[in-house]
Amino acid sequence: MPLSGFHGVISGLLVGIKQIIPDQELPALKIKMKWLPSINVLCSIATSFFTLEAMSYLPAIIFGTYMSWIYLRYWQRKSETKYRGDPSEDFAFSTFFPEILRPVIDPIASIFHRMLCGRSSASNDAQGYSLGAEPLPGSDSIEATRRRERGARALEERLAAAKSAGELPTDAAQNV
Repeated sequence: MPLSGFHGVISGLLVGIKQIIPDQELPALKIKMKWLPSINVLCSIATSFFTLEAMSYLPAIIFGTYMSWIYLRYWQRKSETKYRGDPSEDFAFSTFFPEILRPVIDPIASIFHRMLCGRSSASNDAQGYSLGAEPLPGSDSIEATRRRERGARALEERLAAAKSAGELPTDAAQNV
């Protein structure tokens, strides 16, 4: 049976989409982009129970998802700074799972974090504060812009919800 590794590449691209635009929704399905890698792996696992062909692709999909996350989280070199990876909490490994499973996943992920990086988060924090005049990791302009856009979208959604609920005045003259 021929085996292709492109399933792993697609899984890696989905992880990249999760990192870049996590809060944007697919218009047709109303699913946020941050859930695409998890849905891909879950559907692949479910399909592998019913067909043998899907079982042969499952390792490539899981490996592609996990290795692309490792690359983006720890090894990707950013051109704006000399630092590597994406240290934000929005891209932690436990964010691939629902809120209920995160307390179970976090200790396991921290073990793999120490094995892969050879350092703990405490030494990472101490190193980050002793940089002197250099910017701290995660403070580059692209990531700051992404966070501002995410915050602006969340604020617009809250204002629209409050306005539709009648909590906000619709006329500026009512504010005075």
